[in-house]
Amino acid sequence: MITVTSAQLSAWLAVFVWPFFRIMALVSSSPILGNVGVPKRVKIGFALAVTIVIAPILEPMPQVDPGSWAGLLILVQQVMIGLAMGLTIRIVFTSVEMVGQFVGLQMGLGFATFFDPQNATQIPVLGQTLGLIATLVFLALNGHLIMIEALVQSFHELPVMAQPYSALGWKAVAGWGSEIFLAGVLMSLPVVAVLLITNLALGIMTRAAPQLNVFAIGFPITLGAGFLVLIVVLPYFIPLLERLLNDGFQMMLKVAYLSRPVSP
Repeated sequence: MITVTSAQLSAWLAVFVWPFFRIMALVSSSPILGNVGVPKRVKIGFALAVTIVIAPILEPMPQVDPGSWAGLLILVQQVMIGLAMGLTIRIVFTSVEMVGQFVGLQMGLGFATFFDPQNATQIPVLGQTLGLIATLVFLALNGHLIMIEALVQSFHELPVMAQPYSALGWKAVAGWGSEIFLAGVLMSLPVVAVLLITNLALGIMTRAAPQLNVFAIGFPITLGAGFLVLIVVLPYFIPLLERLLNDGFQMMLKVAYLSRPVSP
């Protein structure tokens, strides 16, 4: 007769429960996989499948009952690490949408907005277009597979342990958040510079010919100039986005590395 003690059952359960919650937190906070359009059953099933695949290669789990308070603390830590890693990649997509915010405002398309169910807010149509381009580049680079690979490596950089994790990982995520504005300004700078010159030219033209209706001709000119520059710079936009995504994947591992407990 096969007998299973409660300690053995807790040890078997811990092998799957704690990694599952880290993976589930990353899936819920990451782009594409964490989209609200993806059914919850698909997210849970995907996280469960990844957990079953990688569970045999993980480090030994701490000898803690998952149902105890210490086990609950470990579970919360795994959720926080998964969320931090997912946010690092989402910041890349947010910076691309920021480019659309800057460029659309200068082109006069600030009023053309759509409701974004992912962020539950209004987003300019140009930002949504660039976001779709970023999604296609992400999939073309197998970003979803690289993200899962980085997740698996995070279990070796930061194994599941009973010790409290360091807050340096979240500090790194906060610092990485500055990339939203930095990358957004840098990628939108060519279009914004051309539109600034266009607006200066329209201002000079208005001063030279006051009878000229600047509102009638200014909007088509800025709109046309903006789209023309976008067509020219879009091929150079893809390598920048690729580099930004690679930096995001490296930041995922850096967050896991910095979150390791500080040795006394």
